[in-house]
Amino acid sequence: MSLHYHWSVQTLLNLHIALDAIRQNKLKSLLTSLGIIFGVASVIAMLAIGSGARQEILEQMSLLGVNNVIIRPVIEQEEGRVQDESDTQQTRNGEKEIKFSRGLTLEDAETIQSTVPHVDFVSPEIVLETTMIRSGYRRSGKLVGVHNEYFRTTDFEILEGTFFTENQQQQALPVCVVGYDIGVRFFPGENPIGKKIKCGKNWLTVVGVLKERRVSEESFEHLGLRNTNLDIYTPVKTVLLRYIDRSRISPQDIMAASRQRSRSQETNYHQIDRLVVRVDDSQYITTVSEIIARMLARRHYDVVDFEVIVPEQLLRQEQQTKRIFNIVLGAIASISLVVGGIGIMNIMLASVMERIKEIGVRQALGATRLDIMLQFLLEAITISVTGGIIGIFLGIFLSYLIEEITGITTVVSTISIVVSFVVSISVGLIFGSYPANQAARRDPIESLRYE
Repeated sequence: MSLHYHWSVQTLLNLHIALDAIRQNKLKSLLTSLGIIFGVASVIAMLAIGSGARQEILEQMSLLGVNNVIIRPVIEQEEGRVQDESDTQQTRNGEKEIKFSRGLTLEDAETIQSTVPHVDFVSPEIVLETTMIRSGYRRSGKLVGVHNEYFRTTDFEILEGTFFTENQQQQALPVCVVGYDIGVRFFPGENPIGKKIKCGKNWLTVVGVLKERRVSEESFEHLGLRNTNLDIYTPVKTVLLRYIDRSRISPQDIMAASRQRSRSQETNYHQIDRLVVRVDDSQYITTVSEIIARMLARRHYDVVDFEVIVPEQLLRQEQQTKRIFNIVLGAIASISLVVGGIGIMNIMLASVMERIKEIGVRQALGATRLDIMLQFLLEAITISVTGGIIGIFLGIFLSYLIEEITGITTVVSTISIVVSFVVSISVGLIFGSYPANQAARRDPIESLRYE
């Protein structure tokens, strides 16, 4: 009989004795494993919340576009900068000359594109509130003037038709690409391509329909996004030529409008409502954003009527904050695993004291110290692993419950389950070793005499 075969038989025998002991004390074993159950469930739930937060951040980064720098106009210049001494200059006759800016214009976009290095493309946007009408159906919505680059900034995909041609963009033709929901609501049961829809005062010919894009309500609020499925897109030059060009307002009009602060629409003198700059390499985002800020400040005569936002940096900071928060929560949850392990050790020590005579009988029948140790160690590991398995299912259920009740996204990953299972085995092994060793070291004669 080989040594390996003998070892296997002895291990199976000790495992059988351990399982038999657990079956005889089902309630006590269950109570012993409660610490492991809740510890593993807590760890899985915390990791699921962390994975959900990470996935949410990645989705938000995808929505805002990787490597993008966003420039937004500041419509109303507050803080008294226009009247401040630093923004005025003394003229020869002693009167103060007030600086003013033309606002964010298409020329700014062209200058950034042509002079700033590492800029892949610049996408201007003009957003107009308008009314859409077709076949007796009307609704209010947004007409967005864009270049074709806009659809690349956040990876829009075309469902039917095409994006704008170069001729349509340069000639300011009355064409449009509609969001998915616009296609469904205004063109039910028909192909929208080539059909016309009235936006404001003009009829636009549909040349393309975008694929549906669903975004959570939380992302709408958190990122300041709008539902693009309900937008209609037309070339920027079409908006400037056929709808409105706010850059034609005179400086006197700007000053007059700036006094009517309660009417924000009238104070918006910016030709462009947003610029998205795509940088060709993420390592240059910070540098490019600083160059753009200085360039625009110079072009706007030091009137800071714009803001430069780097979404990736903001989201990464948020991701780092959430990661630290999740590590703290995971550490707290891990403490319950340690407490569960201590509970197993205490119960096993009590079990050893209750079964001293049993230990003595086994030793009298030829069981070695290793057999006794294996018996109690396998018993502790079995209790811990069983608690771990129950804890995994409870953790998955808790993750589902958290998402359903609170709306917090949770993602239970395979790695979290594997880690929890390995940890539960380790807890049984570590905290079961001491009681098993205590049992193995008992003197057989004293054990048989123990009452």
